[in-house]
Amino acid sequence: MRRDASARRDALIDAAAACFRRGGYLVPLEDIAAAAGVGRGTLYRNFRDRMALVVAVFEREVERLERGFDRALPIEAAILAMAEQGAGTVGLFNRMAADMTFDADSRAAFEALSMRLEGVLQPLVARAHADGSLAATVTARQVTLAMRMIAGLMLPHQLPEDRTRIRAEALALIREGLRPR
Repeated sequence: MRRDASARRDALIDAAAACFRRGGYLVPLEDIAAAAGVGRGTLYRNFRDRMALVVAVFEREVERLERGFDRALPIEAAILAMAEQGAGTVGLFNRMAADMTFDADSRAAFEALSMRLEGVLQPLVARAHADGSLAATVTARQVTLAMRMIAGLMLPHQLPEDRTRIRAEALALIREGLRPR
């Protein structure tokens, strides 16, 4: 892809994320194009429809989580770190999900993103199984779910110390189900 075309695509994804945060899933596509400084035709040359744009926003978020993730962390610290890093993404998804209609393609796209995240966590899960800090029956999918649950509790207006306390309390509740018995 040419550099200018790539820059326009990136601008559209940035604008879409910002517009979806403010206006939800049903924000007019014209608003997204205007916020990106492009015409509606450029939006449709890059994204076939609204859902393709949504998927691109979340693909970028998963890539950001993958890049920023410390694979050396112990499993509990990894869950908390990913919850903190992914709180905005989980909040955005929850804000939009009520208005989204999932067809087979969009379900498959979101499932693929979920599997990518699970793939990032799989080595940590295997290590935690080996060192006994995670029940052998707990999967990377379940650890991802725990992370999403904790991230869903993070609100933008919370004070840092409140976020830390809430994350710790939520993990303590989840931990009881994750510990080997």
